[in-house]
Amino acid sequence: MDKIVKIALIYKAFSDPTRLMILKLLIKNKFLCVNAITKRLSVKQSAVSQHLRILRQTELVKSERISNYIHYSLNHEKLKEFYSMVSKEMGNEFL
Repeated sequence: MDKIVKIALIYKAFSDPTRLMILKLLIKNKFLCVNAITKRLSVKQSAVSQHLRILRQTELVKSERISNYIHYSLNHEKLKEFYSMVSKEMGNEFL
């Protein structure tokens, strides 16, 4: 996939306020399950699940099954890769 297309997909994932709030929660908390995110954001569980699906597709978020729950965390490596890709392709003005 072209780097510009990858950059656009990640910016698209960042474009939704709820997804940004989820990312902010994951910055503050290493791992959270859907129910914890739902409670903290006062958003329906189905909506949180859909936002997490998009964040997983762009690999900004990782998931790990612990017992009966799936816990989500930031993918720091992917964020660093995104930052580097944007810097090289677009210049620092886009960050």
